[in-house]
Amino acid sequence: MQLSYNECVKRLVFTGGHHTSALEVAKALKGKGWDIVWFGHRHSMWGDKSDSAEYTEVTVAGIKFYDLRAGKFYRTFHPLKLIRIPFGFFRTFYYLLLLKPAGIVSFGGYLAVPTVLVGWLLGIPSITHEQTVVSGWANKFISLFVKKIAITWPDSVHHYPLHKSVVIGLPLRSEIIKIRKPKTENRKLVYITGGKQGSQTINRAVFAALPKLLASYKIIHQTGNLDYSTAQSYLKDGYECFAFDSAQAVSALSQAAVVVSRAGAHIVYELGYLGLPCVLIPISRTSHNEQLLNAQILERNHQAVVLPESRLSPQALISSIKQAFRLKPEKLMLPTDASERIIQLIEQQFQ
Repeated sequence: MQLSYNECVKRLVFTGGHHTSALEVAKALKGKGWDIVWFGHRHSMWGDKSDSAEYTEVTVAGIKFYDLRAGKFYRTFHPLKLIRIPFGFFRTFYYLLLLKPAGIVSFGGYLAVPTVLVGWLLGIPSITHEQTVVSGWANKFISLFVKKIAITWPDSVHHYPLHKSVVIGLPLRSEIIKIRKPKTENRKLVYITGGKQGSQTINRAVFAALPKLLASYKIIHQTGNLDYSTAQSYLKDGYECFAFDSAQAVSALSQAAVVVSRAGAHIVYELGYLGLPCVLIPISRTSHNEQLLNAQILERNHQAVVLPESRLSPQALISSIKQAFRLKPEKLMLPTDASERIIQLIEQQFQ
């Protein structure tokens, strides 16, 4: 049964590609009495039948999830995917008319475009959060229609209207904040992650390099669903693997001496906060090369070895991990109160 506007006036719609930090904010607002509704992807990729990490984590938190199934313009050539663009706008229009939220909170990504634009047409105010050091085309477009833009990195301010921009940092998971402590054990443990969906490109290099890696290090490997069964065939002393689980990922970060990862905005911020030496392998096809720019923040801080995807090989991976163990990161002062600050901003705009 759907809730009507009269039954719950304090309703917010959340949407966006960076759901980990968005979910921290949504859960906190839910605890303060707001009714939170989520527009997102139930399935991560075209044709995927399994539930996405976004859908699983949002629904486990007790938040109503709407599978938007909208399309995007950026690097989309499949005609059936392009058909989803107008369909997504109509679907968004129907949902927002049904829900009548007090406001929309976006955390970037192409689903934010129909949600914020349709909300603006219906007179529903929005704010958005920019996680990356650059401005993605979606956030750049919707910045014309939102009331406020919460920004992670001060360098991002010049991409947006100054009168709308507020630098707040990135909302961190409470589990991450709790594990910031000097590490005295597991000095040879390497945590390798390709993000919640995993990275088959990284996984192939890891599998080929495992014999040499295990001669020097212990490995915890987050593979994603597609390569998890393959990874299990390599199980032995010193090598652990899991597909994806948020608690296991936090545990691995708390133990790691070095992390090998993609260079998404969220993991880069968490690594910067934790001060962990890392090897970052940016996805080469991201909008505005944002992952490389994210990685360079930690590289400038003497915290990261940046390994371009085009140069990734088993030997290059081994060499980069050795380099990472020799890094001496400088202290990167990052705010930890971003959740509280964006909640204050939301309540100021939507009360």
